[in-house]
Amino acid sequence: TTNADKARYQIENTGTSEPQIEMLRRLELSPNVHKGLFAYCRQRNISFLSTPFDEESADMLDDLGMEIFKIPSGEITNKPLIQHIASKKKPIILSTGMSYLGEVENAISWIDEIWNTMDRKPQLSVLHCVSSYPARIEDVNLRVINTIKMAFGLCVGYSDHTMGTEITMAAVAMGAKVIEKHFTLDRDMEGPDHKASLEPEELEAMVTAIRNVERAMGDGIKKPTRSENDLKKTVRRSLVTAKEIKAGDTISPNDIFIKRPGTGISAEFKDKVVGMKSGSDISADSVIKWEDLKHA
Repeated sequence: TTNADKARYQIENTGTSEPQIEMLRRLELSPNVHKGLFAYCRQRNISFLSTPFDEESADMLDDLGMEIFKIPSGEITNKPLIQHIASKKKPIILSTGMSYLGEVENAISWIDEIWNTMDRKPQLSVLHCVSSYPARIEDVNLRVINTIKMAFGLCVGYSDHTMGTEITMAAVAMGAKVIEKHFTLDRDMEGPDHKASLEPEELEAMVTAIRNVERAMGDGIKKPTRSENDLKKTVRRSLVTAKEIKAGDTISPNDIFIKRPGTGISAEFKDKVVGMKSGSDISADSVIKWEDLKHA
């Protein structure tokens, strides 16, 4: 996971009633495995993040020293678990797949019930998510990112289950500050999510692309960039004399051409220049400057 900010794992106490119990038990990560992963992430300067599906797992992760919790989409209506996690007083990422906006609002309010008693609230980030694997492009509905942002005024992100990374880039351009993407060492490995996951080189390329998109977003102020200023002088047009003009002559429309470069009076001021007098002799095919003119 080189160049990725967080490595995410999942821990689920499967109990005894899950229909896919054997697969889940085979894939379940034990506390000892989590300890090893946590130590490795710390060694590699990667933030460790594992998703608990029950209070016991949340306690284990908290004891391990995990610094941020993620509430998975399937638990968005699990008020006891959500408030138990909120009581850890650590930042939370809330995933919102399969939910209505009102359900998202409820989950946020349950977190606030706990956090409002604190002097300083941790950060809550809300992820737009479509819980299909892989998610269809036509189901993504990226405008929900803005809906969540406007509704709650919180940090918003996107949990991407589409194939490829173009939807991730679009989400970043729309303001997503947290990105979740499934990751695998090899898509040919056995398991339910590998086919829709990124391999190491693809993840690294995605992170690089995200950073480029962030750099490209800018400040929203429309103005020439520093790199455009020289070209601006070359490609814009100025008022140029169509013939020699003597000092004291009144400028007529026939005295002016509009030509490159844009180092003189801009073409937008032609109507203002017509009717003014020349303050000095100006040779033919010369760029006209304001200092060459005076009012009639």
